[in-house]
Amino acid sequence: MYKHILVPIDGSETSARALDAALLLARENHAELKPVYVIDVPPTLYADPASDPSHARDVFVREGARVIAEAVARMQGESVQGSPQVLEVDPVGDDITQQISRAAKAFNADLVVMGTHGRRGWRRLVLGSVAERFLRMSSCPVLLVPSHAGEQKAPHILSAPDIAGAWL
Repeated sequence: MYKHILVPIDGSETSARALDAALLLARENHAELKPVYVIDVPPTLYADPASDPSHARDVFVREGARVIAEAVARMQGESVQGSPQVLEVDPVGDDITQQISRAAKAFNADLVVMGTHGRRGWRRLVLGSVAERFLRMSSCPVLLVPSHAGEQKAPHILSAPDIAGAWL
């Protein structure tokens, strides 16, 4: 059913749960999996003349390499094929959601699996969750994996036209 599955990961427990779901679906469908980590240096670091955003960026680059390496090891352990990708938000006029959307289109993803809440708390308060924003703009089905490990709700597969007016 699915041949190209994209999973955004950020090192959070929720994204690890999303990776678990994506690995299962990829293995069952003999699909290619693309884990994606997006480097997003907070814009406030670029606005403050006293700060040097390159230090924060270096931390995100190292974290991205670690998260991607863990995903690759998990893929190899599950015999799932695919290649990871690290992307970077342009501090002027770009965001995580747009990067994920472009990656999904370039990969011809027929499913995106993502956690409902990751490590992007401050942006959630200001701009809304990455999952919610991505779901609203996605042109392919999206599997949302809940953030709470004890939650017994079944994941939902939705596409953008299915959620018109939905509140997540």
